[in-house]
Amino acid sequence: MSQNLEAIRYKNNKLEILNQLLLPDLFTYEDCSSATQGWEAIHTMKVRGAPAIAITAALSLACELYNLEDQFNLQSLKKYIFDKLDYLCTSRPTAVNLFRMCDEMKFIIEKECLSHENKNLTAQYLKNIFIENAEKLLVKDIQDNMAIGRFGAECFAASKKVKILTHCNTGSLATSGYGTALGIIRFLHAQNKLEHAFATETRPYNQGARLTAFELVFEKIPATLITDSMASFLMKEKGIDGVIVGADRVVANGDTANKIGTYQLAIAAAYHNIPFYVAAPITSIDCSKLSGAEIHIEERPKQELTHINGVQIAAKGIDVWNPSFDITPGILITGIVTEWGVIPKNNKGEFNVKEFLLKKQNLN
Repeated sequence: MSQNLEAIRYKNNKLEILNQLLLPDLFTYEDCSSATQGWEAIHTMKVRGAPAIAITAALSLACELYNLEDQFNLQSLKKYIFDKLDYLCTSRPTAVNLFRMCDEMKFIIEKECLSHENKNLTAQYLKNIFIENAEKLLVKDIQDNMAIGRFGAECFAASKKVKILTHCNTGSLATSGYGTALGIIRFLHAQNKLEHAFATETRPYNQGARLTAFELVFEKIPATLITDSMASFLMKEKGIDGVIVGADRVVANGDTANKIGTYQLAIAAAYHNIPFYVAAPITSIDCSKLSGAEIHIEERPKQELTHINGVQIAAKGIDVWNPSFDITPGILITGIVTEWGVIPKNNKGEFNVKEFLLKKQNLN
């Protein structure tokens, strides 16, 4: 096994992804060097986690472009890239990182084409531009996650060790190698400020039981796994100091789409007066949407509820509703931790995410 958990391996224009469907039993990397393989890996959830999805999509297309032997002129290659990006966006609908990456890549390609309109810009040059920018995503993601870890750890008093509850998987396996919500837990542990971590199993796909538990054991972080239905009683009995979750999309008023079960954790945390933090990179923020009501929620196959490892556990003929995500209202969220700092609430107890971003952009 690798000494570092990596959901994504990229070297010498070759991409491999860790097949997370096989964890924790098998630790298997698979080739993912085409847009088609990238789409399939994302759609089937071999790779998951909003940051990792965007990076996998970008690098799988970068590998395809590197190996592309067809002769393209500039305009036909631009169309090829744009069509592939649109195709990759159909793999999963809720995480905004994927769509943001595609929009930014299109902008970069368009800008290069316009700036070289009267020069001899080659198709090979355009390929290289895409590949270089896709590769930058890997490095930046780790830097951003470590900053999230630091800012998140600062939300808790240094005078005592804390007990943290988290949901789903938001660590190395959901990013390029450090983590968002689980990154904060890692940072607290490294600073000797963590007493104990608690992870929900995260039904029906069991990302907590299969993946987060795997990471916590791997990192030797003191941790306990609970069922989703134990969370409220855990808060009452164990004195939880904070709940930290990730996000697939944060909108302008702070409403957050995250793994199903997040909303009920936020309600329970509010009842028990426990701070509830969302950890997300800026790429997960979508200010084009004013509230969570505008977020499209993906629904997953019925079999994820009715079967475990291919064995049916539910009564045949029962109907199933299986949304993959829910929306946590901003009013239930204490703070949104980003690589630029923690987005605070105003004196009315409301988030103004767009204002925070504009201020930080001006400072930078």
